[in-house]
Amino acid sequence: MTTVNAYAASEVDGTLKPFQYELGEIGAYEVDIAVKHCGICHSDLSMLENAWGVTQYPFVPGHEVIGTVRAIGKDVTNLKIGDYVGLGWHSGYCLTCQQCLTGYQNMCNNAVGTIVGRHGGFADIVRAKVPSVIKLPDNIDATTAGPLFCGGITVFNPLIQFNILPTASVGVIGIGGLGHMALQFLRAWGCRVTAFTSSESKKEEALKLGAHDTLNSRDPEILSSAKGRFDLILSTVNVKLDWNGYLETLKPQGRLHLLGAVIEPVNLNVMSMIFGQKSVSGSPVGSPAIIAQMLEFCQLHNIKPVTEHFPMSQVNQAMARLKSGKARYRIILDQD
Repeated sequence: MTTVNAYAASEVDGTLKPFQYELGEIGAYEVDIAVKHCGICHSDLSMLENAWGVTQYPFVPGHEVIGTVRAIGKDVTNLKIGDYVGLGWHSGYCLTCQQCLTGYQNMCNNAVGTIVGRHGGFADIVRAKVPSVIKLPDNIDATTAGPLFCGGITVFNPLIQFNILPTASVGVIGIGGLGHMALQFLRAWGCRVTAFTSSESKKEEALKLGAHDTLNSRDPEILSSAKGRFDLILSTVNVKLDWNGYLETLKPQGRLHLLGAVIEPVNLNVMSMIFGQKSVSGSPVGSPAIIAQMLEFCQLHNIKPVTEHFPMSQVNQAMARLKSGKARYRIILDQD
């Protein structure tokens, strides 16, 4: 038996406290990861608060894991002890459904969430099925790579799924944990990049991160002046906005793509969509193959999240920092 030392909450929005549990014998296709770094995603906070109604307690958050392979099952052939690897939102797939068989494991109805019904990476060890565990390429900074496995792949995946051209004009709503990575990806992709932000303090940061220009998202006149400008808009926020105002900024056949988990219903002007042949869509994280492709792209273009770091033992202070909305831009827990 392997003893895991973790941090868990025993109740909704509870304090994360030291927690131990035992892992059984490792499965043939499983990998144990010695956690070195673990990013904190807003989804960890949502799960801690049971905002989606699926959290089970005791709850161990953490699904942006970077570490080294500690143990492997007898049938694992693509990894070896000591390899640096990453683990994201999913820790396993059925590998038999149509989605899995066609390379869309991230759409598997039986996928296992790393922090849904199991214990995540705010711990010294986390176990996962081997298809979910991605080896890090050489020269990727392991200390900052964790957020790529959730926030990063969330904003990278649409570029692949919708065959976004390098000549596309793309707007990004929300320059935060997801948006700041989207700016870097899009600039390296070759797109004309515009950051929608209502924060004066973030304008200069957005330009440094890759935006060619910025637009004040709280000014209706400025929004109106951008009518017909964008091929694609990526929304990374989880709050209700004037979605119809953003639809008007799309070119014919443009797409408004929602990546932030907005709970409220989305009110849309269908006539604008019909006559402009516009689309509104959403997507989750990407498949293992796309995650690996994203990591290669990051290596090639020297893309990395902007991070703040806390020791794992200060997990509650780190979660409070995330909740305050002041993080710039992703928080990572480093193993003490």
